Amino acid sequence: MAKKSSGGSHPARRCMFCGRGETEVPFLVDGLTGSICTECIEVAHGYLESLGLSDPKYSRNSSGRSSLPKQEVKEPSSLKPADMKAFLDQYVIGQDEAKKVLCVQVYNHYKRLRNNEVPSTDSSYVELEKSNILLVGPTGTGKTLLARTIAKMLDVPFAIVDATVLTQAGYVGEDVESLLTRLLQAADYDVKKAEKGIVFIDELDKIARKGDNPSITRDVSGEGVQQALLKLLEGSDVNVPPQGGRKHPEQEFIKVNTQNILFICGGAFEGLERTIAQRLNTQVIGYRSTQKQRVDKNNLLSYVSAQDLRAYGLIPEIVGRLPVIVHLDSLDKEALLRILTEPRNSLIRQYTKFFELDGMKLEIEDGVLDLIVDTALKNRTGARGLRNICEKIFSDALFEAPSSGKKTFRMTLDYARERLSTLEAC
Repeated sequence: MAKKSSGGSHPARRCMFCGRGETEVPFLVDGLTGSICTECIEVAHGYLESLGLSDPKYSRNSSGRSSLPKQEVKEPSSLKPADMKAFLDQYVIGQDEAKKVLCVQVYNHYKRLRNNEVPSTDSSYVELEKSNILLVGPTGTGKTLLARTIAKMLDVPFAIVDATVLTQAGYVGEDVESLLTRLLQAADYDVKKAEKGIVFIDELDKIARKGDNPSITRDVSGEGVQQALLKLLEGSDVNVPPQGGRKHPEQEFIKVNTQNILFICGGAFEGLERTIAQRLNTQVIGYRSTQKQRVDKNNLLSYVSAQDLRAYGLIPEIVGRLPVIVHLDSLDKEALLRILTEPRNSLIRQYTKFFELDGMKLEIEDGVLDLIVDTALKNRTGARGLRNICEKIFSDALFEAPSSGKKTFRMTLDYARERLSTLEAC
């Protein structure tokens, strides 16, 4: 048994670097054979910063010395468009045509980066240009999910920006340049890494021009934002405020070149079907009216063109900088059923896991999934509305599960109908 100290004095602890005692420094950090003070730690950190070795991304090799990272961005040199689509299929149900186009464009984009890194002096050298992408489809069809999933697969900086908060420079709101702030944050403020990232601009249709004719008065949240987006989409040096928000003269900026940033824009473009229908009808008047092409009236967005987007309110310049237009199909009942059950992170798998964490097994009666899907179709909320419906049905069960002591919870069709009818009545 260890003896208790008799109260004798112990030798004073000192920093093994500067020699100062524990009463002369803010704090001492003890090691195996000595101590170091916080001030010496700051000096050592400053020395590492001067050598460029203070970033945690620098790993240690077998000899214990720091080694530089081999590659800043994991480019898809070994991933082919078919591999990308196979990865997307695990998370996104349907939309095969949109997946193919998106995978090809992203693959070509990073091939372009490798091709243009060292311009060749050979006369056969061809400089490849960037093709930004516009995703058009109803709400809840997977526009944001497609962009987020493909960015996760490539392991590149990715930022989602809502176009509705942007305004023309000098007005209340956020400057257009601030959308690159989120990309810088995703890249840990590594500019070179951010310059090879992907930006998804959502709700692009909300900044459409208010009328077919050019604005006489200021349209600071519509046409003005479109004009400001032109230089970003085309590729130029942009001064980005590190913390976002509005810019002011005395603020420090970070210069970012957007030449190699891939912009993916998305929007529901509510009412665009009427414009497409009018254009298709005008093409069958006259002598060739008997040669009327068969038009799928249930999927008019598949015929979208640059002409329709201009009529909707996008200026010609921004339409020209979004050369790849991809439409997303509306989700039918079969697709919504697959979304509920098939993806790796499907809603049913998530709720099964919730109950499993409480020690319960979830059993769902036939017909419950059909009820959820039919309700979503009636509300016209797409895949995004499935979670809202599931929350209404499962909320009480999840509340009672931890304290019920039961091993199994069976979700019946009558119980699900009762929950939905009760909430709708409220």
